[in-house]
Amino acid sequence: MHDVQNGGGVLVNDERATMGRNHPSRRSVEVRRELVQSLVSVAGLIGRPVRHMDGTLIGKLDDAVVLAGADYPEVVGFTVRIGQRRVWLHAQDVAGLEQGLLRLERAKFDLVDVRRRPGEIQLFHDVVDHQLVDLHGVQVVRASDLYLGHVGDTWRLVGVDTSWRTFIRRALPGSSGWRPTPKRVLDWSGIHSLAVSEEKEVRLDAPNSQLKLLAPADLADLLADLGRSERQEFLDDLDTQDAADALQLMDDEDVASVLGDADVHRAAELLSEMEPDEAVDALREMDVRGREEILAVMDSDDERDLRSLLQFEEDTAGGMMTSALVLVPATATVGDAVAALTAVRDTPEQSARVIVVDEAGALVDDISALALLGEDPGRPLLDLGRSPAHVTVAPEAPLQEVIEAIREHGGAFVVVVDEQHRPLGRILADDIVDALLDEERSLIWQRMGGGAA
Repeated sequence: MHDVQNGGGVLVNDERATMGRNHPSRRSVEVRRELVQSLVSVAGLIGRPVRHMDGTLIGKLDDAVVLAGADYPEVVGFTVRIGQRRVWLHAQDVAGLEQGLLRLERAKFDLVDVRRRPGEIQLFHDVVDHQLVDLHGVQVVRASDLYLGHVGDTWRLVGVDTSWRTFIRRALPGSSGWRPTPKRVLDWSGIHSLAVSEEKEVRLDAPNSQLKLLAPADLADLLADLGRSERQEFLDDLDTQDAADALQLMDDEDVASVLGDADVHRAAELLSEMEPDEAVDALREMDVRGREEILAVMDSDDERDLRSLLQFEEDTAGGMMTSALVLVPATATVGDAVAALTAVRDTPEQSARVIVVDEAGALVDDISALALLGEDPGRPLLDLGRSPAHVTVAPEAPLQEVIEAIREHGGAFVVVVDEQHRPLGRILADDIVDALLDEERSLIWQRMGGGAA
């Protein structure tokens, strides 16, 4: 949990506030009590009386409205129920905002039903009980309540309460239902909201730069935890390469589900940025119609590569391989090889080796990037000396044959070649591990289902 400072200081999480190891306990409890009392529960305001300064009842509060964009969005107004109408009240017309009561400085209403304006978010109806992403804790949370704090001359959204205790508290009658109980409050500046308005066009914050700081594994976990619609919105907020990197760390079925829900052009874009073997694994999990719709809008080269991999059975070398190879002719120089590796440095085809082929396209040698270091750029590649015996298999080779080939030659990867010894793709050690894990999961389900193991 994180602290919010009320313009300096509004929120302190209660665990830290009451821990005597780091803070004098008496002072910490006093600070926490003071700060908690300054918070206003959004959920606690809903349905509460709106009164004039003289105490005259005007209506009941329907929602608090903030303007999206800032780290701590400012409250710009309120919606109030007056009879059957839902009208707008400007924030500057409010004299006081207290728990269970909103007092007006002047009762000035436009008795026309409220219409949402650009950038406005209705906190209770749009955000409470919806999923949000906590970037500091790298977790998906659900807003049980939101808290407003008085910062300078304005009220601002400063925190989100994610506790079940608060969720239950909202159902309680009387003051118990609207009094803040902040046990798990997160600093709003560390929250990444999704498209929260009814029109799904307005969001509380711009796509947060902090998303760029999250590792692909963290993004993958967040995508897996979000609901279907929220997941798509979060995916759209990510850069294409960051999203593709995250998808590659998810289960194939989950990736297929994400891509199946996405716009077909967005799905094609993401697949193009993924490693070909990972992209194919996801496509295999999709129904034929969905798969064909995505392939049909892909770049012709990407489509051709993926279709060439889809023709092989999943549990064969061809089904496991990636077509991402860096090919150079046998007449190439060290400089040519370095240029070829550099060209794919920021693409899914990035590799640490170049594959040398003859005029007919047959495999001649494979050379690591490490072997190129310090060499004269004009030196012919083949003058570097041949690497140890190539580890090659046919595309129809089963998994066990691939494993035995690597074990026998002590290689880190296998080159898949056709009958003319032309390279088709490569299989890395992690591809084999993935295949073994998939096989193990399959065997477990067979045993549970009573099938043959």
